[in-house]
Amino acid sequence: MAGLKELRTRIGSIKSTQKITSAMKMVAAARLRRAQDVLVKSQQYSDDMLTIAGRLYKEMRQEEKENDLSYVFPRMLLEPVDPKKYLLVVFSSDRGLCGSYNAYVIREAIRRIKGLRAEGKEVKVLSIGKKAGDALKNRVSDLEIEVLSGIAAKGADFRELQAISENILKAYTDREFDVCEVIYTHFNSAINREVKLQRYIPYNIDLEDPRFDNKVDNAFFDYDAPKQKLLVDVLLLLMTSVFFQDLLNSQASEHGARMTSMDNATRNASDMIAKLTLQYNRLRQTAITTELIEIISGAEAL
Repeated sequence: MAGLKELRTRIGSIKSTQKITSAMKMVAAARLRRAQDVLVKSQQYSDDMLTIAGRLYKEMRQEEKENDLSYVFPRMLLEPVDPKKYLLVVFSSDRGLCGSYNAYVIREAIRRIKGLRAEGKEVKVLSIGKKAGDALKNRVSDLEIEVLSGIAAKGADFRELQAISENILKAYTDREFDVCEVIYTHFNSAINREVKLQRYIPYNIDLEDPRFDNKVDNAFFDYDAPKQKLLVDVLLLLMTSVFFQDLLNSQASEHGARMTSMDNATRNASDMIAKLTLQYNRLRQTAITTELIEIISGAEAL
């Protein structure tokens, strides 16, 4: 059984740890608020880009049917025929202490890699975040993987993600892969998040979506530039905004997971301190009682 000195040392150590976890919780909460704010503000931009691209694409498809036209659509919108090469982009964190956030992402990535390989597909991985990259290197054999760490270390930067998105699109243009899929964590709330697998390239635009109708009430949309060129330009902005939204969702989820994890750690530290303090007081009381008994016994012997 631990003595008084050992208990005092242990209680002091846990209190120091509690201060650290409490500070990390507050830092994560502040970063979560900022990430949520950027996520909400950028969502409207992404939705608007999708609406414009969808209207253009739907109208061009309708013109092909009605006017016997033939447009050359961007390859990133066309369904691939018998795709063989897949690029899997995985969003994770660079640091730990965020509960099961990375574990769920890694599990989904491994499941998808094994599923694609079972179908005879060739898989390459781009890990945006060190944790998923390191885990996949250790747990999946013969995997071609590139790891980008330190992304958005000082906060989400649209231009930084734009450069990565452009590199992916260039690789697609050079036919280095046929399909690109993204695994990210969708943010619902600080305690509710969901790992999602989303096809990034070719991008799927649902032409049945009523948002893509050219007519809104009594107004029609018209375009100054040629529709074919405008669609390409809008698609580039759309692909970057979708990629940026995936990063923002993942970052908000990471901060929420870390805040929750550090809150639990702080509460557990409080419980441990209370139990050890009770044990310390009982042991101290026992020691005092024993000393009193020895003093009384010695006095009676005299």
